[in-house]
Amino acid sequence: MTAPEPSPDRPAHRGRLWRHADFRRLWVGETVSQFGATVSQLALPLVAILVLHADTWQVGVLGACETAAFMAVGLPAGAWVERMRLRRVLIVNDLVRAALLAWAPVARLLGVLTIEQLYVVALATGVSTVFFDVAYQSYLPQLIDRELLVEGNAKLQASESVSQIAGPSLGGALIQALTAPYALLADAFSFLWSAAWVARIEARPPRPERSPDANLLREIREGLRFVLGNRMLRAIALCTSSANLFGSMASAVFYVLLARQLRLSPGFIGLLTSTAAVGGLIGALVAGRFAAKVGQGPAIWIAIAVAGPCALVTPFVQRDWTVGLFAVAQIAMWMGIVVYNINQVSFRQALCPPGLLGRMNATMRFLVWGTMPFGALLGGLLGSTIGVRGTLLAAAVGQSLAFLPVFLSPLRRLRELPSYAEPLVASEV
Repeated sequence: MTAPEPSPDRPAHRGRLWRHADFRRLWVGETVSQFGATVSQLALPLVAILVLHADTWQVGVLGACETAAFMAVGLPAGAWVERMRLRRVLIVNDLVRAALLAWAPVARLLGVLTIEQLYVVALATGVSTVFFDVAYQSYLPQLIDRELLVEGNAKLQASESVSQIAGPSLGGALIQALTAPYALLADAFSFLWSAAWVARIEARPPRPERSPDANLLREIREGLRFVLGNRMLRAIALCTSSANLFGSMASAVFYVLLARQLRLSPGFIGLLTSTAAVGGLIGALVAGRFAAKVGQGPAIWIAIAVAGPCALVTPFVQRDWTVGLFAVAQIAMWMGIVVYNINQVSFRQALCPPGLLGRMNATMRFLVWGTMPFGALLGGLLGSTIGVRGTLLAAAVGQSLAFLPVFLSPLRRLRELPSYAEPLVASEV
């Protein structure tokens, strides 16, 4: 089977995606949604720390709640999504997240907000995000040709990085002006905006036909078999899950370090967090050219190998010039992470048969995000025992070694990676 021929609404040349109306609508909606999401990423832990006076363990539990859904419903979500209209899945879950995040400021206004309510909001929002993300990554290949996936993912990643540059600064200012609970309203409105733009997408892929003998467990096994049966996908899953485990360990205590130990203001924390996204923007802009220069496989392992050791700066940050060094390290780290993500996600999308996209994405999300709640709980536990800086150091060592699975796989030497259209074509460096 070969990839579909380009149509007038699906341009075949690089640089022409801006003329693709449906891609633009998806891009605009997601860009605004990402701005709001970066506000909540900063606001939720700061609500716990500054408003509810949560301890390190409770902040770790909150971080675990935000990602627990990928472990709990990640696998069946892929099979369920494949039976639904993807555009509808995106709209519904945008609306659900808007309603959930609007609850925290309402509860604060009524004087009934508790840490347990934040746990529920984080858990429920996470479930909705699972379905949205699985549908989103499966929808993009339906809108554009597969040879444009790197360009499409790079454009979406670039807009995400821009939002991460401006979003935390905006979030810090909103938190400082309105307090953290009310800043979450910005996130709720952003999801409404995203839903409105996705609703304008004109492409209407037919509803997937459900086989009379459809079986959820069998479909889940097929997704697992596809991912785990491919040595390169296994390596990517192991690398990303390891990086996410240790990254979540660090995230669980990161804001405790900045807000409680260094006593930085929410506005400055937002500004400092934004510097990381500068690297993400650079990574999005150079990902395609870097892969063309060094090869698609080497681009994946080199990028993550460079990113990991940059985390070793964080445990030693003080309220002095080392804050600047931390900002530079964050730029370098996120540049590598984004180059890695764009190339490995594009490879996965190009390799997978259309009928397995939802299950492949859900399986990968389950494997690579399922480690995050454990990392957050471990970070909270270690932060309460060996201290915040000791936890950050342990996490940084783990992040530095996460590249090994992809380095030791065939990705190290494959200049051109296989695709679904030509699954056996690959040339070595």
